[in-house]
Amino acid sequence: MSWTPGRVNWTPGAARAARRIAAAAAVGGGGLTLLGAATYGILFAEAVLARKIVGRPHGMEGPPSDGVYGAFSGEPIRMVMLGDSTSVGLGMTDPADTPGVLIACGLAAVAERPVRLTVAGVSGAASADLAEQVDRALEARPEIAVVFIGANDITTQTFPAQAVRHLQKAVRRLREAGAEVVVGTCPDLGTVRPLPQPLRWVTRRWSRQLAAAQTVAVIEAGGRTVAFADLLGEEFAKNPHEMFGPDRYHPSRRGYAQVAYAVLPSVCTALELWPEPQPVRGQSVYLAAAKAAEEPGAEVSATRVAGRATGPHGRWVTLLRRRPGALPHDA
Repeated sequence: MSWTPGRVNWTPGAARAARRIAAAAAVGGGGLTLLGAATYGILFAEAVLARKIVGRPHGMEGPPSDGVYGAFSGEPIRMVMLGDSTSVGLGMTDPADTPGVLIACGLAAVAERPVRLTVAGVSGAASADLAEQVDRALEARPEIAVVFIGANDITTQTFPAQAVRHLQKAVRRLREAGAEVVVGTCPDLGTVRPLPQPLRWVTRRWSRQLAAAQTVAVIEAGGRTVAFADLLGEEFAKNPHEMFGPDRYHPSRRGYAQVAYAVLPSVCTALELWPEPQPVRGQSVYLAAAKAAEEPGAEVSATRVAGRATGPHGRWVTLLRRRPGALPHDA
């Protein structure tokens, strides 16, 4: 396989891939819709090597973060975090530095109400593990659910359609229970330094196509997505020692703050605490999903065009380019 370093941008192809994966997920398929079997073998072998290089300097547990946040009176907003190691803030020792607590504190400040946070995420989780997490999350009767998932679907070689199907089922269950849902899609694992080439290039392509397919599935299930793309911005590439933790795989304190900063606006909008942006021309969910996978912080949510939820090329959606800026150095 030949590869060319640098940014990958093939929106039309990614849109077609997102459509194929979503279709396979809908009918119960799960074939090799992104890469051939030979590539999967190469990816697996090199991923095992990368995992040994990365190691597990943080263990497998994030700091306990369940609790009520925000010094306000009133009934707390019930928020749950689901997903993988990023959802629990693996690598942090202070709960205040985890994305769940950062989002909860920001939400409390906007709503001027306390937020009761329940973290149901589990380090190492893939999309197939979301069903059990949703069981726990629903016990908290959430009003808002935030899901970070996808990276482990890549590292465990889960077929994309299978991963997407599990995610869609989880979002539907949460929505049927009355919770708004915001999903942070699969990050671009091509930014992870221990990954060698061509694994890094292949993983970048794989990650972004999965993220696009996740967006399609989440929109169909009634949620909205925020693209993590290249782990939320050029800062991770330019300042890896600041944005990544000691294992060079998980975010640092500053990196997690960037994650929370990107997701908070969508959480507030989903709860109608911030107004929806001015209406813009709707576009096909497949094209918007492919575009969002290339733009860190981009949000995709359902919309209507001429009173219709769907058009000739699928569901109508709005793509918001909420690319986060750099955080203050004391963030």
